[in-house]
Amino acid sequence: MEADGIRQGGASASPSIRKNYIYNLIYQVMTLLTPFITTPYISRVLGPEGTGVQSYTASVAQYFAIAAALGTATYGQREAARNRDDRAALSRTFWEIECLCLMTTAVCLAVWAALIGFSDRYAPYYAVLTMTLLAVPTDISWLFGGLERYGLIAARNIAVKLAGILCMFLFVKSRQDLLLYVALLAATGLLGNLSMWAGVKRFIDPVDLRSLRIRRHLKETMVYFVPTIATSVYTILDKTMIGWFSGGDKTQNGYYEYATGFVNMGKILIISFNSVMSARMSYLFAAGRTEEIRERIRDSLDFVLMLAVPIAIGLAGIAKGFVPWFLGDGYGPVAGLLYVLCPLVVIVGLSDCMGSQLLTPGGLRAKSAKVIVAGAVLNMILNLLLIPRLASAGAAAASLLAELFITGMYLYLCRRDIRPGMLVRLSWKRLLAAAVMLAAVLVIGCRTAVGPAATVLQVCAGAAVYFLGLYLLRDEFLMKQTVRLLRRAHREE
Repeated sequence: MEADGIRQGGASASPSIRKNYIYNLIYQVMTLLTPFITTPYISRVLGPEGTGVQSYTASVAQYFAIAAALGTATYGQREAARNRDDRAALSRTFWEIECLCLMTTAVCLAVWAALIGFSDRYAPYYAVLTMTLLAVPTDISWLFGGLERYGLIAARNIAVKLAGILCMFLFVKSRQDLLLYVALLAATGLLGNLSMWAGVKRFIDPVDLRSLRIRRHLKETMVYFVPTIATSVYTILDKTMIGWFSGGDKTQNGYYEYATGFVNMGKILIISFNSVMSARMSYLFAAGRTEEIRERIRDSLDFVLMLAVPIAIGLAGIAKGFVPWFLGDGYGPVAGLLYVLCPLVVIVGLSDCMGSQLLTPGGLRAKSAKVIVAGAVLNMILNLLLIPRLASAGAAAASLLAELFITGMYLYLCRRDIRPGMLVRLSWKRLLAAAVMLAAVLVIGCRTAVGPAATVLQVCAGAAVYFLGLYLLRDEFLMKQTVRLLRRAHREE
């Protein structure tokens, strides 16, 4: 029996990494463009206070969502990749993981209902954020990710996102519509997840529920759950702690929300690539293809550094002129936060590459979990020390230091495959070209009036200077890809 490349007991043809990256990139670019379309409008309609309330309440809901997921997303993608050549095993694994997620979500919903009952000021926001928890068991992107079917994920989620953007502009008109805005964000996530279920029957068969062995996944998902909880300490808890220490004033939450949002947009190209490669690396580890694994991880680091270095430095270069026109009045501190946070594009890009492509597929998740827990503890301590004194700037500094620690420890765990000398060889030309790019970006910023045209000019000129610099330095990766494209074009002629 064969369906869409999944055979009963036979090897399937490997899906194209290039095509999957393009599919995933289309979706991630849509994710990137969504804030660019909505943020200038929402920042002015809701103001820093309204944005801060949304950020704070969403961070609380995210804790419950993480607990409900129990690490099934990352674990499920790995298991789907390992079983993709056996439809029966894949179907059984899918339903076992899905049933486990339904059970944990039910428990979390009960606790969430109690939180709503005891809450005062934020009860209405928490009520509509119930959809965030309901979205957890409906999220089966891990299945399509494991099967490397990113086209299905991209198409359906893009359609839902576009509908969400349209509703946002139609119905969110003033600060009194903050609750509606929170509801729209939660509903978009839920509907996007539900839309993916239409494609399940192409890959998954019904099974006898009595034959499912759900408990066998519990121990494994806990290995993924612990670092997920730890990671939330420095991706979510910082927002919560800013809210705690700032009292009723949530403007600091608003500043931090936008600054981290811009950095996350900068990381999209890198995270998207690592996500696509994760499933392929799980497949290679299961097949024991060691040499191919080492070759791919070197190429991956090469690609990540080529993109992450200019994005991080370029983000710092445009921050001063970009923030005022994009967000409007009252958001000046966001530019300062960006200067602190922009190195995360490189730091997290490297750690995500090692985690997604070596540690998790190679069965070293337990060791990486210990590193993440240690990083989370460090981040919490730094947050407690810095946020009361520096507010959102303290949270930014704490996140940077914690991520540096984690990346350093990941390099130690991956020392057999990744040498420090390798990173130096892969990065020095990129840093040199990016330094020249930064000078060009700053000169343009000083000589042009603040506005969209200046930022577009900075980005375009910066990219041209950077890649021209790499070409003049004869960057190995860029030259190799250029030759490959030229050969392909010649063959097509």
